[in-house]
Formats: sequence, C-alpha cells, structure tokens
Amino acid sequence: MTQKNESNKTKKPWPTKDAMEQIYELKLWGGDETFDFYSGDGSHHPNIINPYITIVKSFLMSFNNPLSVCDLGCGDFNIGKELVKYTKKYTAVDIVAPLIERNKLKFTAENLAFICLDIATNKLPKADCVILRQVLQHLSNNEVHEVVEKLGNYKYVILTEHIPKGNFIANKDIISGQGIRLKKHSGLNLLAPPFNFKVKQAKQLLSINLENNKGAIVTTLYEV
Repeated sequence: MTQKNESNKTKKPWPTKDAMEQIYELKLWGGDETFDFYSGDGSHHPNIINPYITIVKSFLMSFNNPLSVCDLGCGDFNIGKELVKYTKKYTAVDIVAPLIERNKLKFTAENLAFICLDIATNKLPKADCVILRQVLQHLSNNEVHEVVEKLGNYKYVILTEHIPKGNFIANKDIISGQGIRLKKHSGLNLLAPPFNFKVKQAKQLLSINLENNKGAIVTTLYEV
C-alpha cells in the first residue's frame, strides 16, 4: 500500500456541495414526505441493494481481523447500516451537512462515526477499505481525478458504478450533480485515461442489469 503525500495547498471548492444539498432539498432522487432524506432507488430497491449487501458482507467477513471501512458518499445510510457490524471501524462520509447530522441521530454504534467533508477537496479518513457506491458517477472528471489520487492510501476499494450496456466510451466528462454519464452513453472506468488508477488486482463482484435498457450497476473490488 503506497502512502501518497497530501498537498498543503488549498484546493478550490467545486460546486458539488450546493448541487447535492439541492438534490435532497427538492427530492430530485425521489422519496416522499415520509423521507427526510432519500438517496434514490439505487439505495432502496431490494433487487439492487440486497445482492450488494450480501456480496460486501461476505467480503468483510472473509477476514479474521475485521477491516476498518471508510464509506465515501454514505447518503441516507440505508445500505451502510447493514455493514457496520462486520467492520472494526466504520467511518461514513457525505458532503451534505444536514444529512450527516440526521445520520448521527438516527444510527449509532460504538464503531460508527459520521463525518461531513468534500471527498474531492478534503483529506480523507484512514481505513483499510473504501466503499464508493454510485458516487463518482455524479462527479466531474476533475473531481474524480482528485478522489482517485487519494485511493492509493487504501488497501481495498469497493467501487460501484452505473454503466451502459454493451460497448461505450469511458470517462466522458460531466458537470457534477444529479445526472450521470449514462445520458452520454458513457460510464466510469478508473483504470482507463484520464484517471489511470494503478491497482494490483481488479475483480468484479456483482453486476445487476436494469430493466428498460437502463444499463447495469457494476461493483468491482480493487486491491491497491
């Protein structure tokens, strides 16, 4: 595991914080009056989340000594809450401050901590394993690059991305916000330019095909 030097320079803030706050405030990812915060069907639909929870739980349980986990973009924590007990320490991160405050009140465990920060511009918490579940797909290439630069500090990265079916041109740029690269018939591939993420091993853990030709949600384990 290679430790990267953190830059002392203050990086310029991206407009992502305002965009994500607006998404939750206007319920652009769905939900109704019963949800104070709702991270979308991708974080709630049983056909999507149950296989994911099963495969990640199996990975975490495969270690004699539990891993510490950093969940980058934890959202409403509907998935993370199912994984906490299989970790040594679970640090859940999101850019939306009111969401983090809500999560602190709703979910408690001795090994659980919630932190509000911008994963592109701020230093990330230490851990053995990072979970990035359908987060980078909403970020511009510049922001993705900033995150990828920090992933070398972890031993394992579990990345989930929504990608088109069939062949596509990877890593087309977007403006950070509600949408993803799927509208450009593109999806993220961190191993390809311009990111060129260096890993020891990559293994696909899960691929869930969506109805109506809406692509697939693919989860990949990287050993860094």
